Amino acid sequence: MRRSALCIIFAMMLGIGAGAAKAQDTSIAVVGPITGSNAALGEQMTRGAKMAVADINAKGGVLGKKLNLILADDACDPKQAVAAANDVVGKKVVFVAGHYCSSSSIPASAVYNEAGVLQMTPASTNPALTDDAAKKGWNNVFRACGRDDVQGGTAGKYLADRFKGKRVAIVHDKTAYGKGIADETKKAMNAAGLNETMYEAITQGDKDFSALISKMKQANIDVIYYGGYQTEAGLIVRQARDQGLQAQLIGADALVTEEFWKITGPAGEGTLMTFPPDPRNVPAAKAVVDKFMAEGYNPEGYTLYTYAAIQAFAAAAEKAKSVKLDDLSKALKSMTVDTVIGPLSWDKKGDVTDPKYVFYIWKAGKYAEM
Repeated sequence: MRRSALCIIFAMMLGIGAGAAKAQDTSIAVVGPITGSNAALGEQMTRGAKMAVADINAKGGVLGKKLNLILADDACDPKQAVAAANDVVGKKVVFVAGHYCSSSSIPASAVYNEAGVLQMTPASTNPALTDDAAKKGWNNVFRACGRDDVQGGTAGKYLADRFKGKRVAIVHDKTAYGKGIADETKKAMNAAGLNETMYEAITQGDKDFSALISKMKQANIDVIYYGGYQTEAGLIVRQARDQGLQAQLIGADALVTEEFWKITGPAGEGTLMTFPPDPRNVPAAKAVVDKFMAEGYNPEGYTLYTYAAIQAFAAAAEKAKSVKLDDLSKALKSMTVDTVIGPLSWDKKGDVTDPKYVFYIWKAGKYAEM
């Protein structure tokens, strides 16, 4: 009996020791759509975050402490995003890599600001995220990606140059991201001399677009520019082909996922989309990309951007010798960080300097830069 009691006490001491060691870790979070129609995009984020944390911890962690990664699901829903933000803040995180959808990042940013937590989104491109934060005097909001006024500028100019005299339909899904990128593209296209024939909105989650496609057929639409996510984009082009509408589909960065082709099949052939130059081809990313591929995972889309966001946090903490928000923010705005997607630096709003976008095309189930 005495031996059993001693064993129990010893086991309890081990548990307490493990808990104390865990308490000494620095907690950070990745928050994105782990469930729902955009779960494939959330997987990009979680894969990138897990790899980054493992690699940083293997080199000793940050400021001598290991990173403890917390995952939270927002399903790309604004209300769930706020709940997820409050959840991770309650777990005392000092940094959040997130969210994916702009409609999630924007409301969640207020929670992080109030709690004094640094937020760096790898994927939210709506300009309002950093513009509004700057107007309010917040210093906690950063991006690892570009903005839709840059991405839309690239798309709009291309549409005006490539499809001069053609009939263009601008369609969006009413989300902060979808409407935002559609409107920025429209603005740039109009400024370059091409006006749209149609401007339409659908509701994210809709499955039947036959009425919209019939309307586009009647208007003899040559090009569909779609602002929104891969699920609805895939259904629109598939149903368009089924109804005999051969209009060129052009989308944005949310279509950079193999999930798009799983929805479209051959109907997705020739679809165009904007995204930064392929980060998987950056020399600094080779070792990390090789590790992902060895695990059987293609680090597409924003996988490496999430990895880079965590690298940026770690570099800022080491420079500032602190994980406090004011110190981290000041450090980021005064430095260039070498990341897997290349060197990153930030302006006073927290936007990356000199972002670039190029066009990609889908061919035979694969996408590549044009």
